[in-house]
Amino acid sequence: MDKRKFLDILEEHNRLGFQKQIDYNKYYLYSIVTHSTAIEGSTMTEVDNQLLFDEGLTAKGKNIIEQNMNLDLKAAYERSMELAEGHTPFSIGILKHLASLVMRRTGGEVNGLAGSFDSSRGDLRLVNVTAGAGGKTYMNFQKVPHKLEDFCWEVNERRKDLLENPDIYEQYKLSFIAHLRLVTIHPWVDGNGRMSRLIMNHLQHEFGLVPSKVLKENKGDYIEALKKSQEEKSEVPFLNFMFEEHARNLQKEIENYKLSMGNDEVIQPQRHFRR
Repeated sequence: MDKRKFLDILEEHNRLGFQKQIDYNKYYLYSIVTHSTAIEGSTMTEVDNQLLFDEGLTAKGKNIIEQNMNLDLKAAYERSMELAEGHTPFSIGILKHLASLVMRRTGGEVNGLAGSFDSSRGDLRLVNVTAGAGGKTYMNFQKVPHKLEDFCWEVNERRKDLLENPDIYEQYKLSFIAHLRLVTIHPWVDGNGRMSRLIMNHLQHEFGLVPSKVLKENKGDYIEALKKSQEEKSEVPFLNFMFEEHARNLQKEIENYKLSMGNDEVIQPQRHFRR
């Protein structure tokens, strides 16, 4: 997407003051959680999650694993936002801590030839994994710790620079690149997609940006963009998708807001006159 067009859409979104509206941040978080888990197969809706998170009401016909997945991701986001607000540097320990929250209720112990590990504790995988039957094989598990150290160092260096010298476009770009790199390293046996999207939003929150999300209906294009970037060893396909996806979502919010304001202006309150 054209940089100027993206920034213009973002500027209009900020000017309309969405984040100053009551409960905007809260319900935007619920939406992010809902769409992120939906990409992993959850059928929970935003309404289901609102009732679950706010009132503890379980959704009829939804299995407990789906509900736990959403509860865990919400808790992980809340902790992530605390860390982001404190400008806590990334480390393997911090990533494992957040991963343990993401997988708290749905993870468990895994036994492999290299030993046992527990995904509910955020342990890094000790097995090799592929993306489904006949899918991409991710890097050997023995390389993961070193790659994760490099990831933390590179992101920390760039985020420090962008905190000192803010550039909105480059801040979004870093968050999208971190997303791509983390999911490509694939440090955990499960929860990698949720963690990668969480770290993307973590950086955006630290920078004070409007958070981005991938809508569940765009899952196919999202997976294709990830796959293309990984195959071509180029960030461009994924960056293009993420900037366009975020711009579309912002534009939709702007249009819905303007439509609602237009309707308010058309419907005038009735006036009663004495005869």
